[in-house]
Amino acid sequence: MKTLLWLTVLSAFIVACNSNPKPAEQEQGRVMKGLYSYGPEIKSFTDCEKGNEYWVADSAKTLELAYSNFDFEKPYEPVYIEVECHVVKSDSLIVSADFDSTMVVTKVLKITKEIPDGPCN
Repeated sequence: MKTLLWLTVLSAFIVACNSNPKPAEQEQGRVMKGLYSYGPEIKSFTDCEKGNEYWVADSAKTLELAYSNFDFEKPYEPVYIEVECHVVKSDSLIVSADFDSTMVVTKVLKITKEIPDGPCN
């Protein structure tokens, strides 16, 4: 009986140690809409719906390229974007203290200079 109890406890321990919760970077993405600004020192996004501000990491490697294709005369001009992304805690060594969360863009759905009426203007 004692051996059976120990085997049950040991099995439960092994199963618990081997379960692998998803890291934040692997969370399922969501679509966010808002204003994106890009420049030498800051890459920021303001969510139109809630007004939250995020640092932006462009894992798709297409957002910064699409922004630069607008050929703005000066940096940090806002554009409206719709992107698939997920949000993670910011790395304080890389990101400005003003941003506690980073929006990791996985796919650009829309980018335009035309900022829609509503909470984004």
